[in-house]
Amino acid sequence: MTAPRIAFLSLHPGEDREAVDAAIQRVVTSGWFVLGPEVDAFEAEFAAASGAPHAVAVGNGTDAIALALRALDIGPGDEVITSPLSAAFSALAILMAGARPVFADIDPEHLTIDPYAIEAAITPWTRAVLPVHLYGQPADMPAIMAVARRHRLAVVEDCCQAHLATCAGRPVGTFGDAGAFSFYPTKNLGALGDAGAVVVREARLAGRLRRLRNGGQTARAVHGEAGVNSRMDELQAAVLRARLPYLARWTARRRGLAARYREGLLTAPVTVPPLVDPGHACHLFPIRSPQRDALRTFLAGQGIETLAHYPMPISRQPALAASSPAVCAVADRVCAELLSLPLYPALSGEAIDEVSRAVRAFAPVSVHE
Repeated sequence: MTAPRIAFLSLHPGEDREAVDAAIQRVVTSGWFVLGPEVDAFEAEFAAASGAPHAVAVGNGTDAIALALRALDIGPGDEVITSPLSAAFSALAILMAGARPVFADIDPEHLTIDPYAIEAAITPWTRAVLPVHLYGQPADMPAIMAVARRHRLAVVEDCCQAHLATCAGRPVGTFGDAGAFSFYPTKNLGALGDAGAVVVREARLAGRLRRLRNGGQTARAVHGEAGVNSRMDELQAAVLRARLPYLARWTARRRGLAARYREGLLTAPVTVPPLVDPGHACHLFPIRSPQRDALRTFLAGQGIETLAHYPMPISRQPALAASSPAVCAVADRVCAELLSLPLYPALSGEAIDEVSRAVRAFAPVSVHE
């Protein structure tokens, strides 16, 4: 298979290479590999970067969501309202907590959960809302929090694609009771494997999260409740610490490249979702086309790699069928049209221009009744 001229993503170390190499060597030399000083330091540094008093490091972003829900006493018999447009792991985390995911349709501009649809989906069993800050675009948190307060619902923000994103000037993850982050290698802040974290305001909640991630231990070999094994290892924490100082610059670069796409695609035969909030972290750059698959094939022919995030709404996933998900008509339509273009800090502006020219050159086929 011929490698694309413009790859969708590059995970090769760049300007952070020396810092990452030194971090790895530091951990290997220390001989301490799980829940040690690197994790402690990363929790403090990431909390500060995220504008939260506390951060609790866990094994991955899915566990971050599930453990946040459990720490809020949400489980069997409870319903959690979330978006149908996300990675399926958002809803799978709700199932892991023992609760039932309920899907409320998305706002067609934000591509995030519609606050009005949340209110319409509330039942006597609803306990929480899980908004997803998709592609780095913050959900409408002021409106969502207003709904949650009216109905006394907990809010756990899925920030797995939204490191350093802000909504109306406030960091995501700090509106609700907890914010869940993923450090999967493709994220804006990526580890060398799986890793995640939960940010919270309350020390009591942070303490419970630390117990739950470590088997529910209240003291050595004493398990006060049934927790899980979701401990960030020292290697991942050290790598994340090495990369965290670069994150603000990388985010600014992403925003600049996204702005260049927006300018280059003004006359293209596609729909570019509007920039609703300047706090967008630009994790991905999605466009929409009714002929998404044909456009993707055309771009592949030009040596440009793309991906579809996400071709099937979570509400249509076979794994969620038992929860009797509601029909989400907007998500159904949007998922058939979404295509993600290459976007990462090491990508050149010239590559953005080339991708934009290729998209502009695509000739949609007219469909007649």
